[in-house]
Amino acid sequence: MMRRVSISGLVICSATIALAYGCSTPASDDSQTGGTGGSGHIGSGGTPSTGGSGGSPSLGGSGGTTNSGGSGGSGGSGGSSASGGTPGAGGTVSTGGRIGSGGMGVAGGPTGGRAAMMGSGGASPAGMGGTATGGRSGRGMGGAGAGVGGNAGMSMAGTGPAGAAGMVGGAGTSGGGTGMSAGCGTTPTIASGMYNNGQHISITVGSMQRRYILNVPTTYDKTKPYKLIIAYHELNGNDDEMYKNKYYHLLPLSGDSTIFVAPNGQQNGASCTQASGCGWPNTNNTDLALADAVVAEIEKNFCVDTNRIFATGWSYGGSMSYKTACERPLGGVANGFVRAIAVYSGSQLSGNCTPKSPVAYYASHGTHDSVLNYDNGVGLAQNFSTANSCTWMTPTKVTSGAHVCTNLMGCKAGYPLEFCSFNGDHTPDPDNGSSGNSWEYQNVWDFFKQF
Repeated sequence: MMRRVSISGLVICSATIALAYGCSTPASDDSQTGGTGGSGHIGSGGTPSTGGSGGSPSLGGSGGTTNSGGSGGSGGSGGSSASGGTPGAGGTVSTGGRIGSGGMGVAGGPTGGRAAMMGSGGASPAGMGGTATGGRSGRGMGGAGAGVGGNAGMSMAGTGPAGAAGMVGGAGTSGGGTGMSAGCGTTPTIASGMYNNGQHISITVGSMQRRYILNVPTTYDKTKPYKLIIAYHELNGNDDEMYKNKYYHLLPLSGDSTIFVAPNGQQNGASCTQASGCGWPNTNNTDLALADAVVAEIEKNFCVDTNRIFATGWSYGGSMSYKTACERPLGGVANGFVRAIAVYSGSQLSGNCTPKSPVAYYASHGTHDSVLNYDNGVGLAQNFSTANSCTWMTPTKVTSGAHVCTNLMGCKAGYPLEFCSFNGDHTPDPDNGSSGNSWEYQNVWDFFKQF
C-alpha cells in the first residue's frame, strides 16, 4: 500500500535534447545518522614512583617492577554493545618508556547508547621521560552521541613531552546524532580565495589531475558541523555550470547551512577541460575515487556533519549519484558517506550496481523521456526500495496534470523513498522547462533537510 500525493503543475515544456544523456546547451538547467557507539571509559594509569600501577591505587592492577610500569585498566563498556579497548602496558621506569595509550573506540550496537569518554593517557614516570597518548575514538556504527577523545597524558619527573590528547571520533549512523569531521575546530588549509567564487580547486586522484568547485556558508563557523551536498553535472556539462546554476538551485534554499561541491567529470580517460563530452563513465571506478578524495579533503578542511552528506545530479549526473550511493552508503561500508540522494532522470551509466544498504532516495523522471527511458528510472527506484525495506508498488505514472509524487510505504525508519512522475521529456526542470522555476528544487531540499 502507498500514500500518493499529487501536486498541481504548470504548463509543461519539454527540454530539447541535442546529445545522448544530456543537453547540448544546459545553461543552468542542471543542476546520515546517529552518534558513535559509546566507547569504553578507560581507566587512567596510576602514577606511583616505582612503576605505574594499573587504574587507581585502590582498584587498579598491581604495580610493575622497577623496570616496567603496570598495565592500565581495561575499557568500560560504552553504548549498547561496543566497549573500549584495553590500554597498552606501561613502559619501564628506568628509561621512562612509553606509557600505554587509551583503547580505540569500536562500533556501537544497533540501537546505540550514550557515548562514553575514551581513556586518559598514562603518566610518564621518573627517568628519562616518555610520552603518553590519549585514546582515539573512531567513527562508530551506532549510539546516540559522538564519542569523545581521550585526555592528554602527562609527563611526570622525566624530560619527555606531555602526551597528546585523543582524537574526537565522528558519530555513527543509527541514532540520529551529528557527526564531526576532522576539520571541526581547525583552520582550513584551502585558502578562502579558492571557494565561493567559482575557482577550480585541483586534486590528484590516482594518476589523473582532477578538479572541483566549492561553496562554503558565508557565516561558516569551524565549530559547527554543516551538511555537504555533492552536485554531479550532466553529460556536456561541467563544474562551472553547477556553480552558475547554484548546484541545481539548492544553494539559495539552504539558508547558509550547507557546504556545496561540484566535482568535474572526465572525457577519454582525462579530466575535462571543456563541457563538450564531459561525463561520468567511471572507468575502473575512477570517478568514484574522485568522490572519495573530494569528500575526504573537504572533511579534513571544514567542519562537516559526517552523517549528512548527500548527492544529486541530472542524467549522467543522476547516474553517478546512484552509483555513489550504491557503493558508498553511510554505515553500509567502512568508508561509506552517502545519507540520501536525489536522482533526476537517471539510469545506470556509471557502472551497474545493486544496492545492499539503505540510502534515502528521491527521484523524478519524465514520462516522455526521449534520452533515458522512464522505466529505467522506475527500476532504479525499485532497487533502493528493496535496500530500504519498502513495500514496493510501481509509483503512479502521471496521466493528467503536470506531475504526481509517490511515497512508498513500509520503508525502514529514516530511509524514505519518493518518486515523482512528470509529464515531460528529458529535463531537470519539470513542468515548465524554465531554469530555477520548477517545483523540483524545493521538493529536493525538503527531502534532504528532513535528515
